[in-house]
Amino acid sequence: MTRSSDSQGDTAADDVERGGGGENIAPTPYVLSEAPGPLSRAELVAVDAWWRAANYLSVGQIYLMGNPLLRTPLVAEDIKPRLLGHFGTVPGLNLVWAHANRVIRARGLNAVYVAGPGHGGPGPNACAWLENAYADLEPDIPRDLAGMGAFFHRFSFPGGVPSHCAPETPGSLNEGGELGYSLLHAYGAALDNPELVVFCVIGDGEAETGPLAGSWHANKFLNAGRDGAVVPILALNEYKIANPTILARMPKPELVELLRGYGYEPLIVSGNDPAPVHQAMATAMDACLDRIARFQRAAREDGDGTRPRWPMIVMHTPKGWTCPPVVDGHRVEGTFRAHQVPLPNARTNPVHRRVLELWLRSYRPEELFDGDGAPVGVLLEQVPELPMSLNPVANGGLLVRDLDLPDWREYCVDVPTPGAVEHEATRVLGSWLRDVTARNPHNFLTFAPDELVSNRLQDVLEVTGRDWQEEVGRFDVDLSTTGRVVEVLSEHMCEGLLEGYLLTGRHGVFSCYEAFIHIVDSMFNQHAKWLDASLRVPWRRKIPSLNYLLTSHVWRQDHNGFTHQDPGFLDVVANKSPDIVRVYLPPDANTLLSTYDHCLRSLHYANVVVAGKQPSPDWLSAEQAGLHCTRGLGIWEWACHRDDPGTTPDVVLGCAGDVPTLEALAAAAILRDRLPDLRVRFVNVVDLMRMLPADEHPHGLPDAEFDALFTTDRPVIFAFHGYPWLVHRLTYRRTNHHNLHVRGYKEKGTTTTPFDMVMLNDLDRFHLVIDVIDRVPGLRERAAGLRQEIVDARLIARRWTREHGADIPVVADWVWPDAAIPTPE
Repeated sequence: MTRSSDSQGDTAADDVERGGGGENIAPTPYVLSEAPGPLSRAELVAVDAWWRAANYLSVGQIYLMGNPLLRTPLVAEDIKPRLLGHFGTVPGLNLVWAHANRVIRARGLNAVYVAGPGHGGPGPNACAWLENAYADLEPDIPRDLAGMGAFFHRFSFPGGVPSHCAPETPGSLNEGGELGYSLLHAYGAALDNPELVVFCVIGDGEAETGPLAGSWHANKFLNAGRDGAVVPILALNEYKIANPTILARMPKPELVELLRGYGYEPLIVSGNDPAPVHQAMATAMDACLDRIARFQRAAREDGDGTRPRWPMIVMHTPKGWTCPPVVDGHRVEGTFRAHQVPLPNARTNPVHRRVLELWLRSYRPEELFDGDGAPVGVLLEQVPELPMSLNPVANGGLLVRDLDLPDWREYCVDVPTPGAVEHEATRVLGSWLRDVTARNPHNFLTFAPDELVSNRLQDVLEVTGRDWQEEVGRFDVDLSTTGRVVEVLSEHMCEGLLEGYLLTGRHGVFSCYEAFIHIVDSMFNQHAKWLDASLRVPWRRKIPSLNYLLTSHVWRQDHNGFTHQDPGFLDVVANKSPDIVRVYLPPDANTLLSTYDHCLRSLHYANVVVAGKQPSPDWLSAEQAGLHCTRGLGIWEWACHRDDPGTTPDVVLGCAGDVPTLEALAAAAILRDRLPDLRVRFVNVVDLMRMLPADEHPHGLPDAEFDALFTTDRPVIFAFHGYPWLVHRLTYRRTNHHNLHVRGYKEKGTTTTPFDMVMLNDLDRFHLVIDVIDRVPGLRERAAGLRQEIVDARLIARRWTREHGADIPVVADWVWPDAAIPTPE
């Protein structure tokens, strides 16, 4: 890089050095050198101008709240009082954007940009402003001097926009507040998008995360004939907040070997002199896109099904490239000190403020923006016809097509009387999902971490295979290069690929063992925050819902043991915005069908559905299931005892979840047989959010309706699928909360029988009967004999499991309305 003298330098403070070893060294404008490569001199000058303009706008966002084009010397009032943002990764992000625009224009590409490095928002924000995306989407931020001032002012400012890529960032489909998901979102966006190119920048700090480390394998699910392409760009700038990055310190041959082992052909772009780096990046971009075009032609025209070795770029440039080299005697450019705000005291320290002004002027803004503050012609000429910041793919709600869903009622099982038949609920759902898959061959995918068949969804494989681009062995089954099921033993990959697919306007389902969905707690959190924040961005459109199917759940993981028993994802979900989250606990196969039909029709929610895969009784007909799911909860009159609209119950027996429903019904059968004068009301909850008040959740039940169901003064014994305290959280404001007693999972688990599992946690039918006896006033004395019999029944049932390794027949063979209780032999 060749430095030149700065016309502003004569007024610099004495302690702002222009080179050498002074306490503060400001960057100086450089003369763009000559360098061989594919770019002509005019092209080189143009792409460098974009890079300088984007860098200027990025620095301005972090620091300035006034005087956006330095028409006067900077004063303290021009600087934000709180300097929030990260500059270190921004020059690399802007470099990639500049070169992506060149190839988009030259090749007529349909492209989007994913910025993985954390808090790199200033870069994509700046490029979006240059492309006039803000003026197009938000008229109060035009592409002129006033708009530039407003654009700077709102960055990381109260009431403004965050420092990372977020829903407020035009062209963004990746939430940059947490690291690790960029490459998965990129590949998810490319699936079923044959004409799309995704430029995905991966930070070298981000590359140390577990999700990103697994993400490299996502290339094994990309079909060159059916899908779009991803150009991964690994941005090596050597540092995180305070430490060097692992990949940047690996010897280059070792790094290349690692990436080749993942199935990529890496191209290296390295240096700190702009002209050679520009030429190297142009060469690499052209080589990547030439290879991609060749692979896609071979697949689409010649039927070549060989998995390509996809190209990628390794970009090794300095951290905080172009920022002040030295601040207060410490090296900044090229070190961890450039990660966030290189001049943290610019408002209060005149020397820092002077360095900041010299830094901004080093980009020569007078050459980049005209007298009105608008970008000059050389910048405007580089904006593609379809800019990445305005590509509808990155605002996926614009592209949503409703699914063609078969009538779920046609897949329902016949239920002549409650509990007369039993089915595996998820297997019944699988037959419906099979036809959903067949009728939506381009915008619906199913994701599962190697558990599709285990979770009883194997009927889907009758109409498609598992997506597989690798070698197929002689004993492999149901693998296909065009498969509509993505199975990979990484919950992170399933979640991230599905999120990318949803964010770009398509639909899908993620089926997972309940205990292991916790692996993606943080990913779910970020996606839920994206959904919530995008509701407040006027130009964002609603995207398809994130649909979970959690099965192999806590109550039927008796064979796998304690590690597989955890219903706590419901608690994680309940913490998120009520505008976004929905939780459903369908008690049987028909209610599961009705619930999932609703979920796949919905937009912009996170729908969590928990359902069992083991044979379980069916309680409701198709018509009853539809009505019950529409209400979200309700009285099952056939299960009540001496309860009618004109009778106040002595006790309410409530439940949510398939196994809790089974145990609550068995308890109700005992009560109606042994205590015939007791008035028992039976209430089943399928939509858990109905337990909230109406002013806390859109599905919340008004207090009057809640009180009508659960009464204002009678004991309520509630059998719950998850941790008991979640129900208390949801209902603490209800009139009768003091009478609510919840039974659920209380972290008692082991490898045992199904009924022993519920007994370990006091959720069993016998304990529910004991709870009723203990809590209904006057009943304990009157039913003392029954209580003792029930206590003995629990002991007998437990002893049986220990002696026989199975549940006692009176439990294992129970059918409604059997009221049998184990007795001593």
